[in-house]
Amino acid sequence: MASRIHPVAGAVGLLTVLTFWTSTVVSELSGSTAAIVAVKLAIPWALPILVLALAITGGTGFRLAGKSAMPALLAKKRRMPFIAGNGLLVLIPSAITLAVLAGRAEFGPLFYGVQALELLAGATNIVLMSLNARDGFRVTGRFGHRSVTE
Repeated sequence: MASRIHPVAGAVGLLTVLTFWTSTVVSELSGSTAAIVAVKLAIPWALPILVLALAITGGTGFRLAGKSAMPALLAKKRRMPFIAGNGLLVLIPSAITLAVLAGRAEFGPLFYGVQALELLAGATNIVLMSLNARDGFRVTGRFGHRSVTE
């Protein structure tokens, strides 16, 4: 069961972060204050989906990997604390702060400083989660050959 749940939860987590990041960039590039406010107010409502997806991904991933010494699985295990820490310590507080500031129409240096931090942390998580997906595909042989030693 974990082998079926893990990739689905991982995909939901990655797509959620990617959606948040892309929505933020598109709303900013649109120049519409209403769009920026709408995006910043919507993101906190979707955070429970992200947190649940990442918790399930992490839990099932550690269960599936067990005590394996495969380099690809060890790399995934090394990335997970960074992904989780980045989410809990930077992305969630940033999303809440930005929602409060946007709700007050406070688009000053604080807003844009926090947004820059959020975009950087989000891009970092997108890269790390994508690398984990790639390594998962390699281990399972899902989109090509199965790798036992990578």
